[in-house]
Amino acid sequence: MGDIAEVEADALVNAANSELWMGSGVAGAIKRRGGRTIESEAVSKGPIQVGDAVATRAGSLKASWVIHAAAMGPDLVTDGHRIREATQSAFRVAEELQLKSIALPSLGTGVGGFPIDEAAAIMTKVAMDHARRTVTLRRIIFVLFSDEAKKAFDMALGRISQAEA
Repeated sequence: MGDIAEVEADALVNAANSELWMGSGVAGAIKRRGGRTIESEAVSKGPIQVGDAVATRAGSLKASWVIHAAAMGPDLVTDGHRIREATQSAFRVAEELQLKSIALPSLGTGVGGFPIDEAAAIMTKVAMDHARRTVTLRRIIFVLFSDEAKKAFDMALGRISQAEA
């Protein structure tokens, strides 16, 4: 629970749109804490496809990188497929950068309005699948803003653990 912009990790994942401009929610928190240079660098790399991700330096954040995972287009609409692809892309970029730790918010559940329990099920499954085959990542952190989100992610992780037992 907390503010992703305060987390110490090699990279923070930004819940981005495909144009990579940083407005409110997670993107706004990262920009406020890390500086406008993050958005300037991100926009210079865009637009990207929905479901893709790119990395920028992290300005004055504790992290070294921000991975902008586009879970929605400029219309700010998302779905489970887009969230899955954006999460997978964030992990791919982290591997390319040879990072050891990554912090992710719940993609698509703020501005995108996607149901938190469905996002939790998708993102935890992608994270567990990635954890089985990662070369460099050693720590995956979900940083959640509400009790409801934390409960949804705890339940999703619990279901995965039970299914594997």
